[in-house]
Amino acid sequence: MGRIRTKFTKRIVDQLLAKHGAKFTDNFNKNKAVVQELSDVRTKKIRNQLAGYATKKVKLSMDE
Repeated sequence: MGRIRTKFTKRIVDQLLAKHGAKFTDNFNKNKAVVQELSDVRTKKIRNQLAGYATKKVKLSMDE
């Protein structure tokens, strides 16, 4: 069983990827900076969750 992500995380990442998909890469550390720049997330935990999910979605789209 994997880690379950909340609807909030999925919704925000989907919106960010739809608007700014070219800025995201398969590198987690770069995605942390992009999420911090593009959103108004206040906590490090939420920022990291968003960046991790975005990284996973980018990697999956590259494999297709």
